[in-house]
Amino acid sequence: MKTFDAVVIGAGPGGYPTAIRLAQLGKKTAIIEKENFGGVCLNVGCIPSKALIYGSSQFFKMKNEAHEMGITAKSVECDLEKMQEWKGGVVKKLTSGVQGLLKANGVEILKGTASFKDSKTLEITSSGGKETVTAKHFVIATGSRVAQIPTLPFNGKNIVSSTEALSLKNLPKEMVVIGGGFIGIEIGTVYAKLGSKVTIVEALDQLLATVDNELVSVVQKKMKHFGITVHTGAKALGIKEKDALKASKLNLEIETKDKSKLTLPADVILVSVGRKPNSDNMGLEKIGIKLDPRGNILTNNQSLTNISHIFAIGDVAGAPQLAHRATMDGLLVAQTIAGEPSFKDYKTVPWAVFCDPEIAVAGLTEKEATEKGFTVRVGRFPFAASGKALAMNDSDGLVKVVIDDKTEAILGVHIVGPEASNLIAEAALAIEMGATVEDLVRTIHTHPTLPEVMPEAVEAAFYKAIHIYKPKRG
Repeated sequence: MKTFDAVVIGAGPGGYPTAIRLAQLGKKTAIIEKENFGGVCLNVGCIPSKALIYGSSQFFKMKNEAHEMGITAKSVECDLEKMQEWKGGVVKKLTSGVQGLLKANGVEILKGTASFKDSKTLEITSSGGKETVTAKHFVIATGSRVAQIPTLPFNGKNIVSSTEALSLKNLPKEMVVIGGGFIGIEIGTVYAKLGSKVTIVEALDQLLATVDNELVSVVQKKMKHFGITVHTGAKALGIKEKDALKASKLNLEIETKDKSKLTLPADVILVSVGRKPNSDNMGLEKIGIKLDPRGNILTNNQSLTNISHIFAIGDVAGAPQLAHRATMDGLLVAQTIAGEPSFKDYKTVPWAVFCDPEIAVAGLTEKEATEKGFTVRVGRFPFAASGKALAMNDSDGLVKVVIDDKTEAILGVHIVGPEASNLIAEAALAIEMGATVEDLVRTIHTHPTLPEVMPEAVEAAFYKAIHIYKPKRG
């Protein structure tokens, strides 16, 4: 039986940084992984999807937009199988790097499936048999998995989850995406840019339901440019084929917003309706760890469960299910285990949707700020007035800043436009540090760059923007 100061269960973007930091802080640490180092993010999520998003965007621009800049590219083609090989190479570099970093920092790697025998003992089952480990502290970082709907069970061929959708080697002529959230829109846009006819079916009345509609409307308008059809307020009823695996083409029946029935043909149906936590089959009920009704592990502001030496971080501990949030959770837990108690007091957890144009958000929406009792000012600045965006031939969208009218603190920043996922970092730092309007507008921004839109949006809230005219009211 091996004994450790700390054992981390799961080597995803929450688990492996936790284990490395624990080792750096002098703790004898082991990490257990049953499948892929790097977790969903590196293997079948964040990284491969962004690789395909970039590749498909390059193809679409060369084929459909480069001529606007005087570039004529004849016979532009996409070899999807080769693109998948390139994507796989990117993933392999990162995942092999994770194991190398763990070993270099002195973390012991244990492969297999972990289950609690008691609150201080884990049994690990692998192809080589079973072994038992004990530890003073445990960190559960087992992540989440795709959720299914009963009417469309995955078969891995033509009714697929995001995992299989990110590895298609043949371009579907027609693809239907069930779910208009982050993942569905990102993957749907990839295949639309590569030439598939894509239809998105969303049960709610808006795509990206948690996002400010002002941003979503920009993305939805651009979707038409890619030939994507959207049905909101619609419900997927099921396929007409009795055996989907044997069907050369699927026919999906949906109920539209007006309660009429519509049949959508598809070579591939992507079901993307959310994720569920990997909190089952670990013996948690045996040791009395408390879960919420959705199966998320309940934790406090130190990521501590109801058992004093067991922590849970990332997706398995509930929303927001974001890789960078899991990483930060884990780094704080490592400090706590090492005797430097740390707490989660995040003023904001920024996030991005890698649609086209990108969406990124930090802080409160205008509605949320008002509901919290703030009197707000809102400033907007369009990328159409940005010299850099115009020079990039990529000027759709805007930046929207929500400001506390009393203190002039930055409460929220909402961006839809080029490189929004990069631009949001400045906003997150501003909110985390409690920056005010003056802090942001007095910071000199390099010209010509996209970040110049940030102080312009802030100034627009006070009718002082230089590069757009906004008349004062009254």
